[in-house]
Amino acid sequence: MSPPARVITVTVSDTRTAADDASGEALVEELAAFTHVRHVIVADEPRAIAGVVTDAVASGEADAIVFTGGTGIAPRDVTLEAVSALFDKSLDGFGEAFRRLSWDEIGPRAVLSRAAAGTVGTCLVFLLPGSEKAARLGARALIAPVLAHAVDLVNGRTKHHAHGGAR
Repeated sequence: MSPPARVITVTVSDTRTAADDASGEALVEELAAFTHVRHVIVADEPRAIAGVVTDAVASGEADAIVFTGGTGIAPRDVTLEAVSALFDKSLDGFGEAFRRLSWDEIGPRAVLSRAAAGTVGTCLVFLLPGSEKAARLGARALIAPVLAHAVDLVNGRTKHHAHGGAR
């Protein structure tokens, strides 16, 4: 059995501090079953955001990085652009599933979310909106249930099995 996944959580914001980072706190709470390496608050600057990923991947300190913030369509929302350029593989179903779950809670505004996920080397990277509610929803409903299996898959520690049907 593999050890618990090591997770870095990141809040992207020019204004939040450790004292008022409810979204970051939500990530830590919802991912408590995993090993929390550290939490970072980083400015809405592409170089700083990408640097969190490249540094963590280079050091091998985490199996997953979960971001909250910067995934909308406002001018300062640059997390997707900063991180998706680093993806080796995109996990399109993550963003689709997040928007589907969000639709049930906020309706058509869910389509404005650019939640996404992918891999950088053997590190999984998840991008969630910056609201506490969205961070909690994504971490609890989508990331926590699949993270251990996804870490095993990306590290070649599990085998795919036939799904039946045509051979």
